[in-house]
Amino acid sequence: MVNSGTLATMQTATTDTIAGAEIAETLGTVRGNTVRARNVGRDFTQSLRNLVGGEMKAYTELLSDSREQAEERMLAEAKAKGADAVVEMRFETAEIAGTGAEMLAYGTAVQLE
Repeated sequence: MVNSGTLATMQTATTDTIAGAEIAETLGTVRGNTVRARNVGRDFTQSLRNLVGGEMKAYTELLSDSREQAEERMLAEAKAKGADAVVEMRFETAEIAGTGAEMLAYGTAVQLE
């Protein structure tokens, strides 16, 4: 799912700078998102896990895959703008219609000197 080529060449940071680099130009906000529907069978098995406690591994995997896809889409948008890096990167999530979840990655695309 994740294009390791884009991730390997594009730097990201949750801070407003990239260590050891100067920002030459700010290119604007970039975003990437994905919406995933819940699976009825998965919901049933995970509700059983909820009764006994412990990690809900199916949901952990779903969210992890969603974060990777959203980040990859954000990085593709940044690359299309000519960015070398994305700073102030964040993730947000929201429930959609009670049956799905959106994962959003966003940040500021920049060119480095």
